Amino acid sequence: MRYWWVNQNKTFEQETQGGYIWSPKLKSNGTMNPYYEFMREVAPGDLVYSFQGTLIRAIGVVRCAAYESPKPKEFGESGAYWNNIGWRVDVKYYFLNNQIRPKDHMNKLWNVLPSKYSPIQKNGNGNQSVYLAYVNHAMAEILNSLIGQEAQKLAGFSQIGEEISEYGPQKDVAIGLLQWEDHLADSIQNDESLITEKEAIIMARRGQGKFKESVCRYERKCRITEVDRIEHLIASHIKPWRDCDDHQERLDGTNGLLLTPTIDHLFDRGYISFENNGELLVSPRSERLSLNRMGIKTDKVINVGAFNQDQKNYLDYHRDSVFLQSRIEIRD
Repeated sequence: MRYWWVNQNKTFEQETQGGYIWSPKLKSNGTMNPYYEFMREVAPGDLVYSFQGTLIRAIGVVRCAAYESPKPKEFGESGAYWNNIGWRVDVKYYFLNNQIRPKDHMNKLWNVLPSKYSPIQKNGNGNQSVYLAYVNHAMAEILNSLIGQEAQKLAGFSQIGEEISEYGPQKDVAIGLLQWEDHLADSIQNDESLITEKEAIIMARRGQGKFKESVCRYERKCRITEVDRIEHLIASHIKPWRDCDDHQERLDGTNGLLLTPTIDHLFDRGYISFENNGELLVSPRSERLSLNRMGIKTDKVINVGAFNQDQKNYLDYHRDSVFLQSRIEIRD
């Protein structure tokens, strides 16, 4: 279990009432923001300190991993929200009776603040532009002690999994992705400029049709299981169908691998990826026993063979934007 701190000065009411945290994927200038990237590190059962104004007002229990979702309409800005896709994490919030003001306790907190990406400064003031930040266990223990039994009880529940068992978090992720892909498919279906390609583009979403035929020019079997019967294989996009910049990428045979359904699931959700030299990468967020049962032996190095240059270009995107890495150095 990990701890997180979310600054919700402008969105506290919307996010706590809606049961989520949401961030863009990138800054407005198109560059990476570590506080948005942390959204992809959050896992079911993690605890989130909800900070608004000058107080920690609530603690949330994370229900699921991050999934792609349009900007919430309740944020109150006009515009086409489907054009602003970000990361959403579903959270069950518990509002605190004992809402503490961290600035009043910096004599206890200043020495345990994260050395990098801290949610607050050593004087207790907030850090500008911070949305979601990691809280190390030393800092979390002090915060829980200051808040009291409310926080300590939630930490105990989360550690034994009581709070997440009722929700089916992976179902939430799947629904979020399908809703967005359904919207994209509807947009393609209604695009009058596309006449002959509509069916092929939409079928490519499911790894079938012309896209699968194109992938078969480069791939002959599942890279991991070595199953080679085409009827048992899915043409899995390396750069996901939902993230492709244009329809050419959605139909490009080098943007695909032939995978069995189970391996396709792991690859699409970022639990595995590949180095350009063919070495299998396993996410630290993956549950090793489940992977072993699905045919991936995590106790040895697996190399699935070389990729061509175009496949490598798409794999760069998969490792950076899909693969669930661990970007946090934990020194607790």
